[in-house]
Amino acid sequence: MDKILRIDMGAKGGPKVTVEGLGAYAGLGGRAMTSTVIAQEVPPLCHPLGAENKLVIAPGLLSGTSAAMSGRISVGCKSPLTGGIKEANSGGQGAQVLARLGYAAVILEGKPESDDLYRVLITKDGVKVEKDNALKMLPNYDLVDAMKKKFGDKITCISIGPAGEMKLAAASVAITDIEVRPSRHAGRGGVGAVMGAKGVKVIVMDDTGCKNREPKDAEKFRAANKVFVNGLSTHSVTGQALPAYGTNVLTNIINEAGGYPTYNFRDGQFAGAAKISGETFADLETKRGGSATHPCHRGCVIRCSGTFVDKDGHFVSKQPEYETVWAHGGNCGIDDPDAIARIDFLDDTFGLDTIEMGATIGVAMQAGLAKFGDAQAAIRLIEEVGKGTPLGRILGSGAAVTGKVFGVEKVPVVKNQALPAYDPRAIQGIGVTYATSPMGADHTAGYAIATNILKSGGYVDPLKTEGQVELSRNLQIATAAIDSTGMCLFIAFAVLDQPETFQALIDLLNAFYGGNLTADDVTALGKKVLKLERDFNARAGFTREQDRLPRFFTTEKVGPHNIAFQVTDAELDQVFNW
Repeated sequence: MDKILRIDMGAKGGPKVTVEGLGAYAGLGGRAMTSTVIAQEVPPLCHPLGAENKLVIAPGLLSGTSAAMSGRISVGCKSPLTGGIKEANSGGQGAQVLARLGYAAVILEGKPESDDLYRVLITKDGVKVEKDNALKMLPNYDLVDAMKKKFGDKITCISIGPAGEMKLAAASVAITDIEVRPSRHAGRGGVGAVMGAKGVKVIVMDDTGCKNREPKDAEKFRAANKVFVNGLSTHSVTGQALPAYGTNVLTNIINEAGGYPTYNFRDGQFAGAAKISGETFADLETKRGGSATHPCHRGCVIRCSGTFVDKDGHFVSKQPEYETVWAHGGNCGIDDPDAIARIDFLDDTFGLDTIEMGATIGVAMQAGLAKFGDAQAAIRLIEEVGKGTPLGRILGSGAAVTGKVFGVEKVPVVKNQALPAYDPRAIQGIGVTYATSPMGADHTAGYAIATNILKSGGYVDPLKTEGQVELSRNLQIATAAIDSTGMCLFIAFAVLDQPETFQALIDLLNAFYGGNLTADDVTALGKKVLKLERDFNARAGFTREQDRLPRFFTTEKVGPHNIAFQVTDAELDQVFNW
């Protein structure tokens, strides 16, 4: 992983491929790589869909190795949704394959003058960029099937659906999983729209003939990995709950805690939660011949994904994630697992962020475009986006735009990005993260749920303000570092509770690179990444006024706790004062 691939899509005479050394970007991976490149090379005031913006795709520091859980990939750019810096993170095979091919980053830059569409092929023998207008407006699943027919079934694809081609602000970038299905997504912030603006439909990768990246000290690396895997397998969350029920194990937990946003954040509990819980989905999948346990990439030992099939045993979608089930389920008043799985598939094949679209449909329902609880109406609205109708383009632009167009006052966004599946009034710590993350509302940026609800890394009362700023600050720092390693964020549960597992992560990095990192160095990396991101946003025009939740969270109380968001603006302004 000693080179960077640059593809200038706006070069005279057609796309130009350049392979260069790491240079100033040596030692960076994942989010640290994407955010550093964007901060240093992209003018903060540029148009997100213009030639000056860049799309950076980067595996983590440990991707392509035998380290468990190391297959997360980062996709970065200036966001068409927020107007600020963006890193969207995904599982799938992309990181492992790109790293095995030797690339620390792929940077798409420039913009073609024509409306031609291109595919990129990356193998051990080099890179080809070819025009392929036959791919126009193909949904992701059809696109990947076409690529498998052309290049074989050993490939990995990074692609966009029709939403990305239409440059919609809710467009995602799809990454294929082990079965070569485009089921994993760098979903947030409209990264798919930027890939569409570059004229790139799909990046096909084939690592045939490539080997795993080898550590400097193989013996120490193996020993550290053994301790690391043992820590994950013995923790109650990563070793039991997530493998058994997937991320959707949280539905009953968050609903019971009163933090499950329902009917466009009107209520904190959903009467139909049990019908769409992780336990229910797992039981349904197992009975129908699907699977409740599945890894999204090679080397995953948590296996929190699954396969959802219909009553006849036919594939519908990957097991919908907790945030997807909430967004298209409880948030819209829908308690039908089959409808939610169908919408999940449509989001994936059209190339849409499930969180943004679920929140958007909730706003549309609030506006009267459909009734809460009407699953078929929700499906039709998503299909409008896939068709690119005028209504579909409005919805595909996200919750903030939809709220403005239809005159809805209550729109749950921060920096124009929709809030995920936790009400910040009932879980105050996640509200601090939503408000202050450089990425816009993002639960993964500083997952306070771990400590507020699941009591990992201690306990901070979710209904009180005390300790929430410090909690969010520490988690945002740690997350920025983890996102740079290529590790799945779910390792955080074991890392927070087991000092030996945290040390094993550091030992993996040191054994691989021959370094002597300490815990303080990991913290310093997280701080450096956040500082870069916040500086970019400041130069793009962001102020502390953007680090706020929508006002209704502070003025409208939510049941059953009858509480509003109580962390003050002055306290929010202290998050990054380390």
